[in-house]
Amino acid sequence: MIKEIAVIGAGTMGNGIAHVFAQHGYSVNLIDISNVALDKGMGTISRNLDRMIAKGKISEADKEETISRIQRFTKLEEGVKEVQLVVEAATENIGLKLEIFKQVDAACSADTILATNTSSISITQIAAVTQHPERVIGMHFMNPVPIMKLVEVIRGYNTSDEVLEIIMELSAKVSKIPTEVNDYPGFIANRILMPMINEAIESLYQSVAGVEEIDTVMKLGMAHPMGPLQLADFIGLDVCLSILNVMYDGFKNPKYAPCPLLINMVNAGKLGVKSGEGFYDYSESRKAERVSKQFQN
Repeated sequence: MIKEIAVIGAGTMGNGIAHVFAQHGYSVNLIDISNVALDKGMGTISRNLDRMIAKGKISEADKEETISRIQRFTKLEEGVKEVQLVVEAATENIGLKLEIFKQVDAACSADTILATNTSSISITQIAAVTQHPERVIGMHFMNPVPIMKLVEVIRGYNTSDEVLEIIMELSAKVSKIPTEVNDYPGFIANRILMPMINEAIESLYQSVAGVEEIDTVMKLGMAHPMGPLQLADFIGLDVCLSILNVMYDGFKNPKYAPCPLLINMVNAGKLGVKSGEGFYDYSESRKAERVSKQFQN
């Protein structure tokens, strides 16, 4: 039975995953390379819990209990050695993930389930660097993790039926809706989503329409809650590029080739919300302008 869980990475996805598990009664070891990163991650968790309090979804006592269940570690070996499940949520970089799984595999018992939150990288390839590939599985949470219901549960070539069943049940226990998919580049979510985002960028690149016009068509015409260019900013343009490259390399199909505009924007450091500018402007001056317009209206 899973009682203790380690989450590797205190960034956007990692702190969200830790939040969800802790809120549902699990003991969580949150691991990152620095206390600065851990402090930032815990600050995000605290603010997200405060929003839930403001909406009447949880009490102040619930928040304190959730926070108390999260322990922080900067040494990976210490954070993973006694848990039943490890969820890796590091940057979407194959080299980094393979190195992390080698270290985790060496530090954990043979019974520990090793999961990755990768959004596109092969589970089978990651599992191949471990001694027990049958214990490796994908748990692709959606962002923002505390709100989004879906978890893509990705079965690698060697993932056992037992591990799949445990992770499907665990996902349901934390109020998520697990959906089983097989291990191919991009899985299902990004195999469908990223070509749409890439086509929206291509349409902008070819001057078919402007940023707001493209997003408006998709929001009002297709009932999407967020336009594809705004969504790309929210995901991170560097992440979008990385996923498209994984699919292009995996399928050798030109339909997955990233648009030159996306490549140039990433090279220029315009990554979306995280950098303050992408297809939209997220700078402090722009925020102040939006607030001013709200008061004028």
